[in-house]
Amino acid sequence: MHPDKPTIGIRAAQPNEIWHVDATVIRLIDGSKVYLHAVIDNFSRRILSWKVSDRLQPANTVAILLEAAKHVDPSEGSPSLLVDGGSENFNSEVDEFIKNGTLQRLLAMTDVMFSNSMIESWFRAIKHQWLFMNTLDSVSRVEKLVEFYVAEHNGRIPHSAFQGQTPEEVYFGTGGRIPDDLEAARVTSRQIRLEKNRAVSCSACA
Repeated sequence: MHPDKPTIGIRAAQPNEIWHVDATVIRLIDGSKVYLHAVIDNFSRRILSWKVSDRLQPANTVAILLEAAKHVDPSEGSPSLLVDGGSENFNSEVDEFIKNGTLQRLLAMTDVMFSNSMIESWFRAIKHQWLFMNTLDSVSRVEKLVEFYVAEHNGRIPHSAFQGQTPEEVYFGTGGRIPDDLEAARVTSRQIRLEKNRAVSCSACA
């Protein structure tokens, strides 16, 4: 009669504590497939690295992890990497990269209670809110579209979970004043509207 309420998934307490990595399939208008690999930071929802390819290769996962790892301070510990059981995430090349100690790999729904839903949610958003609204006719076209969306997602689009901050502002810790500033602006705007509406009169009221 009353299904369980949605459960909040795994959450990090700081940037570079938990990452999610996965790949998704994008079909071009000629029926061929393009693969989008991406790494997202759990705490800030910032896309740390991504790659578009016409083949599902393990090397692409390693490449984006290497790119994302450039921003990690070894003295702060190794991020936990949350993945699903796909072959793009479990293979000899990724295993070799994990062994160097840069990351600690966790398997979604096995090593942790909740799934790898954060990166999957972002894949749905980029597909339905942007990619599917454009003509997908080549790998280079998809690359340009993804590049634009990632820049907008990271640096321009406020996230509701952060009270108006963008993922980059949360990741770099530069948007701490934004929630308070927006709340103050909301209160001021509401007061101005009230005063303006109360000052309006018409012949019927007179």
